[in-house]
Amino acid sequence: MRVLVYNIHAGKDADGVDNLGRVVSLIRETRADLVLLQEVDQGTRRSGVVDQPAVLAVGTGLHVAFGSALDYDGGKYGVATLSRWPITFDTLHRLPVDPPQTRAGGSREPRGLLRADIRSPYGTIALFNTHIDASREDNWRRQEAQVIASTVRTARQAHALVLLGGDMNSTPESAVQQIVHGVGLRDAFAECGAGAGLTYPADSAVKRIDYLYLSGAMRCARADVPVTRVSDHRPLVVDVLIPRMR
Repeated sequence: MRVLVYNIHAGKDADGVDNLGRVVSLIRETRADLVLLQEVDQGTRRSGVVDQPAVLAVGTGLHVAFGSALDYDGGKYGVATLSRWPITFDTLHRLPVDPPQTRAGGSREPRGLLRADIRSPYGTIALFNTHIDASREDNWRRQEAQVIASTVRTARQAHALVLLGGDMNSTPESAVQQIVHGVGLRDAFAECGAGAGLTYPADSAVKRIDYLYLSGAMRCARADVPVTRVSDHRPLVVDVLIPRMR
């Protein structure tokens, strides 16, 4: 099973130029079965009032779920999950922090964790997609990671197949990563990736902040970070060996 994790910069390339069509092409070129996208706009003025999740679904032929993390610029801003197989359920878990953080437009909306249950040939996959705080200090990130870890821990009690991915805005040695690993999730790139796997910024990447985490009997067969300027991030592509569930 191939999984793509990608912050698409609201459909803009590394220079800030609109290129949602190129995002669609990249997704198709990777032949990913599951796609976890961050910084996705739905009807914002900056996107030309485009419903980006719908455009991505039509262009790739994949099923889609969208979770709004912010009311922004006349529309919504959040994360989107695409799947080759049917999405039977989706919901957005909020990631509250204390004190509430002021965000774009003076909003204090907490960020989100999008869950999509996928009816795959291997059994139901509980797939989580998120994009957490990018502040220099990690006070809010640690809080968000704790909510994510608790939510995923609960899902693992009911499902054998659980995946988490997204833009974590934290490097592998950080406290945020330790929190996530504490519930039995494993960094796929650390398991089988070659090289440093740096994902940001796209032009001259200096840090790894985009992740896919495996659980249980899942194993990583291959993980790559292609060099591309389709977004201001580089994508993470992971081939996952997954047991067929009865």
